[in-house]
Amino acid sequence: MNAPATISVPVPDPGHLVRPVVRQRGGSSGRFSFARRALGPLLIVAAWALSTTAGWVDPSILPSPSALVEGFKQLWAEQALAHQVGVSLSRALAGGIAGILLGLALGTAAGLSRLGEELFDALLQMLRTVPFLALVPLFIVWFGIGELPKLLLISLATMFPMYLNTYAGVRNVDRKVIEAMRSFGLNGRRLILEVVLPLALPQIFTGLRFSLGVAVLVLVAAEQINASAGLGYLLNSAQLYQQVDVILICIAIYAVLGLGADLFVRTLERLFMPWRASIAVR
Repeated sequence: MNAPATISVPVPDPGHLVRPVVRQRGGSSGRFSFARRALGPLLIVAAWALSTTAGWVDPSILPSPSALVEGFKQLWAEQALAHQVGVSLSRALAGGIAGILLGLALGTAAGLSRLGEELFDALLQMLRTVPFLALVPLFIVWFGIGELPKLLLISLATMFPMYLNTYAGVRNVDRKVIEAMRSFGLNGRRLILEVVLPLALPQIFTGLRFSLGVAVLVLVAAEQINASAGLGYLLNSAQLYQQVDVILICIAIYAVLGLGADLFVRTLERLFMPWRASIAVR
């Protein structure tokens, strides 16, 4: 009997393997992207300047951009604007970090175990539907008019988006991957830190973006609680004296803080998840 024929499969030489190339954005493409992003705001500012210069809008209702620049210089010199922004930013960061860490811990616990879900999920879902502005008078009665109610309000508001996204991210981790890691002896804290949380990073970063944005939004309400410094203090004073230019400057600073928070999270995403930068629909 003849021996069965053998089929030889050529094995590629490791020296001739070609490393896959990830297409990255070129410098000119990045500049064009920045120009397209800036086009909309520039058109709005141009229309604003034209309408105020031509007298179509009353300056007492909407000051011109040049008047806002002068008002900004005056605030910087006379009201220590840099200090006021620093006070507001420290409040947002302190309350936001506390809420984000708490939401991350509770979302991980509820996502990993049925006991954690039964203990935390129903309560947090119920509290999430309560408007945070309704808690302002209650917090004033409970904690006074110092810094504590402001920080608690920001922490509570930022905790919920972080909890929801972390919970969803942990629950969406493939259980087969977890069982495979357990079969290799990876359990407990190492399993959570090295497998579960890295796989849930996309959802966690989404929660982080929402939470930091909410921290800036709630900061506006929190600083209405008898603030003696910060952007909320400037807003209250400007409302009392009907200084529209100061109100618009404070609103613009709040917007810049929110944009900065979003850019910060985007930078973290590129550092921790560099592969997502190449995933885009053109």
